[in-house]
Amino acid sequence: TQDATPTPMPRTTLFDFSDPACLRAWRNVDDDVMGGISSSRIERSARGARFHGTVSLENNGGFASVRSTPAPLGLAGAEGLELELVGDGHSYKLSIRLDDAFDGVSYQTNFTPAPGVSSRVRVAFRELVPMWRGRRVPAAPVFDPARATQVGIVIGDKQAGPFELELLAIRAFGPGS
Repeated sequence: TQDATPTPMPRTTLFDFSDPACLRAWRNVDDDVMGGISSSRIERSARGARFHGTVSLENNGGFASVRSTPAPLGLAGAEGLELELVGDGHSYKLSIRLDDAFDGVSYQTNFTPAPGVSSRVRVAFRELVPMWRGRRVPAAPVFDPARATQVGIVIGDKQAGPFELELLAIRAFGPGS
């Protein structure tokens, strides 16, 4: 007989930012790709990685981001991602892409981590909205975790000024975990 209860998927670490090699898989992508002047960097911190910089609204800009190098993320069967981080009071977006393209549809949702303390933010894949250049894409395919190839963090939404987000880990979670 078959058991109808799904086997719990353990939490799987995708990115452990305490490992210096992890940073080689990440790069920043800021609004200078479209004429803006925001700037950001990702670099080692005492506990993980520090994503920091300045968002500027000049020249029709207004975002800074960091994302992983395209590669299959192995998220088949996962229900979402858990971000372990230290916030700064700003809101950010989790962004996941289903292809290797530099530009195109990404699946996003907002989150605001607690400032100054290590916290875990869980994002269920069902919360993700397909977006392209800040606009919803209603005709986009349904998010398929098995096709996920890039994960990123974005700050925008007219939050001009300096920011600093410490990334400790990104883990996948599934049913029962």
